[in-house]
Amino acid sequence: MDGARVLIAASATAVCCLACAVWIFRSSSSSFPASSNKHQPPPANFCGCASCGCRDAKSANGEMAVGGENKKKAPEPAPPEAPSMMEQLVPEITTHALSYLDYTSLCRLSMTNSAMRRAVDDDGAWKALYHKDFTVEQGTINPPNGWKAYYAATKAIINLNAEFYNIIREGSLPAMSRFWLNADYVKCIHATGEFCTGYNAVMESWGMLFNWGQDGGGQGIAFQIRDVRVRVLGEVAWVNMKANVLFHVTNVYELCNGRWYMVHHHSSLMADPPPHNMFA
Repeated sequence: MDGARVLIAASATAVCCLACAVWIFRSSSSSFPASSNKHQPPPANFCGCASCGCRDAKSANGEMAVGGENKKKAPEPAPPEAPSMMEQLVPEITTHALSYLDYTSLCRLSMTNSAMRRAVDDDGAWKALYHKDFTVEQGTINPPNGWKAYYAATKAIINLNAEFYNIIREGSLPAMSRFWLNADYVKCIHATGEFCTGYNAVMESWGMLFNWGQDGGGQGIAFQIRDVRVRVLGEVAWVNMKANVLFHVTNVYELCNGRWYMVHHHSSLMADPPPHNMFA
């Protein structure tokens, strides 16, 4: 009885092995063409030529191959870039959000990508920043080159005007001579009432003022400026401000050969000045 069971198990195992061998053989035959079968036609992607075997063949994607090279389809264009969160906002909201940034932050933001550059170039954002940093007195003007360019020009004049008072503080006549435009029509009215016209006369007056300051304390004169207001109109800009608590000042600048120069300075005492040293 045990011998019969062993025989049955061995027979079943042999049948399974035979079936597997047949299945493997059929799979191999269907995957690879038999080289010995002369009646079987060559595959569609083989031309059978002696030189390269593929000159007139079709590639796998159905395109004709020429010279042994398959013509590939042109790559599909990349999908359009999805709009950024900033672009999806209502323009008024975008302008309001950008108004919280300062000049440096806006410039850095514009260099991140094209979407941010378009958002930062919005004229309304620069107008809001101008009013926040400078003044609202010019809210009704329409700058010919836009508010971004007008903001940059205003900032350049403010920095130039601050340099003027640094020169006075240092008492440097060479720096002052480079600061003014060398022209006959430049004017300077000091707080003492002295009126000077022409480049040479203006430089002489500054030399006398610096010598007085150096004799008194070995340094120039330090001014604290406030309430600075700038107006830029083409190649001319003027600045109104208060210096210390005593003077009303007007400075006029002219753009010449790509550089701003001072052409007019007028300093006058305020009405009823406090009784103390005017240069303190």
